[in-house]
Amino acid sequence: MRKSILTILFLLLLLSCNTQPAKEGNKQNSTEMGKKNIGSLLALYPKPMTIVGAEVEGKVNWLVVGHTGIIGHDRILVSMSKSHHTNQGIKDSKKLSINLVSREMLPKADYVGSVSGASVDKSNVFEYHWGENGTPVIDASPLTMECDVVDIYETEGFDNFICSVANTYAAPDVLSADGKLDYTRLKPVLFEFPTYSYIATGEILGKCLNLDKQPGMCVKEPMTANGIVRLSK
Repeated sequence: MRKSILTILFLLLLLSCNTQPAKEGNKQNSTEMGKKNIGSLLALYPKPMTIVGAEVEGKVNWLVVGHTGIIGHDRILVSMSKSHHTNQGIKDSKKLSINLVSREMLPKADYVGSVSGASVDKSNVFEYHWGENGTPVIDASPLTMECDVVDIYETEGFDNFICSVANTYAAPDVLSADGKLDYTRLKPVLFEFPTYSYIATGEILGKCLNLDKQPGMCVKEPMTANGIVRLSK
């Protein structure tokens, strides 16, 4: 009996020794994947280029904001440097508008992003009207969201406004026949921070969660050699 137990233990020891190298072999070394570690770089670009509208000390002001995001299905994050003149107006009113930028708007958008409202009156750069929620809405923008600020989260050097959407205004030519947003018509300008470039949106590759029914959709050739279309300032 004792001999049988010893035999079983010996076999188990052999098995454990034989399986250990296989486990080690399954581990992937990142240095063998052809990728280079370029540090802790924030690389979630490009982002939609937006113009934030707000009333500051009784005057309308426009500010280009490239750092926006989505929180859940009902909140928007607008991240703005604390040095911006617009921040205090937003803190006072708890309101702002987010205006997407079209190609036609780009020269004026580039301008309002290059000068400060503390020293330059930018109120008349764009034709606008007051939205139902009391924020300035750019007439030329293909899509504008009026937002209420529900919280402010501060990080080093930045005020991060967490907003709910009160109203959304869309130009008729960016809507489909059934009244829904069509981003192939909207084609908002994107902004890439590391190189300060304006980028155009690309083509539709396929429908999400439905690519198995559309073989080959993800292997289309890009529009340019590097898949990027850059817009001049």
